[in-house]
Amino acid sequence: MPKGYVIARVTVTNPEAYAEYAKGATEAIRQYGGRPLVRGGAYEALEGPARARNVVIEFDSVEQAKRYYHSPEYQAAKAKREGACEAEFVLVEGAE
Repeated sequence: MPKGYVIARVTVTNPEAYAEYAKGATEAIRQYGGRPLVRGGAYEALEGPARARNVVIEFDSVEQAKRYYHSPEYQAAKAKREGACEAEFVLVEGAE
């Protein structure tokens, strides 16, 4: 079964509110078995527009990643980032 990866590209516009989101999201990631592989850090735009915050979270399966994203715990955290950032989130199936 291929792993599932949640990939987020984020521009934070309200650091205080985003920090509250990050606390809840981190707990939900842990609760649903996610492993952050990339969380912030230095980056270089190689092609196209870039965002300053890039996150990659690995889950044991695409289904587990979906359970995390749609969970009540993550949805409560997600509500705290409304208006705190501009972002894209995608779920990608890993190679077997």
